Amino acid sequence: MSFLYPRLLSEQAKPLFDEYQHLTVSELTRRVSLAHESAVYVATGGDRVSSARLRELREGVVDLAKQSGFPEESDRTRNAEFDLSLAALLHTELGMVPAEAASRDAWAFLALVLLPDVAFWRYPQPPKDRVLGTDLTRHVFGRLWWRAQLVRSPDDPEPYHALRILGEAAFDQIYARRAALGGSPHLVRAILRVWNDLDLTGINERDTLRDFLKRLLRLAPFVLFDGIEENALDDELRAVATEAVDAQRGEPSSAASPPQAAAAASPSTDVINANSSPQPHVVTEAAAWPVPSDAAGPRRLTFVEVCAGAGGQALGLENAGFDPVFLIDSKADACFTIDRNRPEWDVICLDLGHFDPSMRPDALGVDLVSGGLPRVKSSATVAGAEEAEELRVLRTAINLVCRIKPRSVLFENVPDLVESPQFEADRTWIDEELRGAGFRTSWRVLNAADFGVPQNRNSGFLIALQAPYFPAFAWPRPSELPPPTVGQVLGPSMASRGWGGAERWIKNADRIAPALVGGSDRRGGADLGPTGSKKAWAALGVNGNSLGDEPPGADYGVDDHPKLTIEQAAMIQAFPPDWVFAGGKTSRYRQVGHAMPPPLATAVGQSIAAALRG
Repeated sequence: MSFLYPRLLSEQAKPLFDEYQHLTVSELTRRVSLAHESAVYVATGGDRVSSARLRELREGVVDLAKQSGFPEESDRTRNAEFDLSLAALLHTELGMVPAEAASRDAWAFLALVLLPDVAFWRYPQPPKDRVLGTDLTRHVFGRLWWRAQLVRSPDDPEPYHALRILGEAAFDQIYARRAALGGSPHLVRAILRVWNDLDLTGINERDTLRDFLKRLLRLAPFVLFDGIEENALDDELRAVATEAVDAQRGEPSSAASPPQAAAAASPSTDVINANSSPQPHVVTEAAAWPVPSDAAGPRRLTFVEVCAGAGGQALGLENAGFDPVFLIDSKADACFTIDRNRPEWDVICLDLGHFDPSMRPDALGVDLVSGGLPRVKSSATVAGAEEAEELRVLRTAINLVCRIKPRSVLFENVPDLVESPQFEADRTWIDEELRGAGFRTSWRVLNAADFGVPQNRNSGFLIALQAPYFPAFAWPRPSELPPPTVGQVLGPSMASRGWGGAERWIKNADRIAPALVGGSDRRGGADLGPTGSKKAWAALGVNGNSLGDEPPGADYGVDDHPKLTIEQAAMIQAFPPDWVFAGGKTSRYRQVGHAMPPPLATAVGQSIAAALRG
């Protein structure tokens, strides 16, 4: 039987949380109750938990806490043991189904009404997510229930023994990739079984686990882990884990590549390599990306990237002297794209709203927080859920900056965010929030064509620097050289398969391209944008109604308009010619179309780096 628990909504929970921050454990014990006047229940599904059952639950939790020093004492070792025992107790005794356990308001009731003394004893002066449940992977009780839910083996004599295999920090690594990995109990149990059998002597366990999970994340778009039988899944994961261990030891991998990994690298997987065909291509000066050297020079700077997409902005910042601590994106294809091109980068596949900087203390105080945020509409005009979601991401990113406190910030968005009166309230809010965190801000619209990109693409930029560095910042100056034309950039590829109309096409395509349009993630397919954009492409001799699979061949009509391939669209964005894009055609094109051209990111990044270095 499943039980429904009282829910303490945020408007009631937040004042209690603020008040309880200043009370002692003994004072909180006097506030304990089995009910709250403002608590509510959902209307359907299960029976309401009784007061007697709530009382028994409290007694059981308090008994465990007393074994670990409650209410007077606690230490790290006893806290860890308390968490393990409490996870099993909560999962066994609460009688919750996952849908009920996903309610942060139910966990807020438990932490603020039934067990406030235990909650604030376990985490003195806790951050909000530990008590209010804004992130259930961090909640003092909720995280333990979900951990037990993921690892429980019902047929095992000790169904929760796997809780002891990984500590909280290690589980956070799995949670941080939960969109692709941590949402599957079947997969998590397999990860724990395999991990428990590894020989980790002499290597860093945290780095090895991170590498192991990154390798699994690369497979996630191609493998239905839940569809693989337990023994076979263990074999697959064991091979991947062995590769991660060998990599940490600097040894050639002793494990054969798993079948799924081999499939992920094969031409049949719909993963496109921009340099995989024999066709020639033009590499412009702006698209020639040197690998950062280890030669003596200025210290390389650090950055955290949010909404990283296909990595265009991060790639440009790398060329400007920055190295990522980690990158965050919510889309598995985008994460896989970055992982395939920069396997040494740490990519977290996670909704930005679910990320808490306390999960990654190495983010605090980095040199730069950057991001190419979703295209927003102003708060004054937002009407639909899509626009509201994009505005939420913008505000979440600003709040994240205020918590990480980097030395500088770089956010890119629509030009209207910088120039339009409709965004005045949004700009004011952003400026005030960042000013309160010690930053000074500057806004500017830049055209990628001014920095060597063969495309008329305007972007709005917000730059913020901590006050001591701001006077040294200057926006980058446009290049003195004109950008290459579409014909110069795409001509060799258009002629690569013997198309008779290539020479005439190159002469006609004697201008830069209109802005590539990635389109909404919620609708539409792979094409070159609305009617106006398609007409501009047609003037260049390009059919913009869809994307092609390959350049035109010898049998293609000399007067016909060819379609762009994904690789050619990436050239228009000035990606390196060997950059790999993962996923289906629509997903790959959206990654290209939504990206910031790397040369533009390099120009802005160099200006920020110069200011930080004085």
